[in-house]
Amino acid sequence: MTWYYCLEHHRVEPHDGCPNSERLGPYETKDEAEHALQLAAERSAAFDEEDEDD
Repeated sequence: MTWYYCLEHHRVEPHDGCPNSERLGPYETKDEAEHALQLAAERSAAFDEEDEDD
C-alpha cells in the first residue's frame, strides 16, 4: 500500500484520495507520509545549499 500527504486537507491518505496534483508522495509507509512536509523542507534546503556551492 502507498500513502500520500494531501496538501489541501493537511492529512495522510491512501492511494484512493485526492488528485496527485494536490498531494505529496507516494510514500511506502503512513509514518513517512506524515512527515512529508518536513522531508520536503529538508530536501529544498539541501538543494538550495548545493545551488549556492556551484
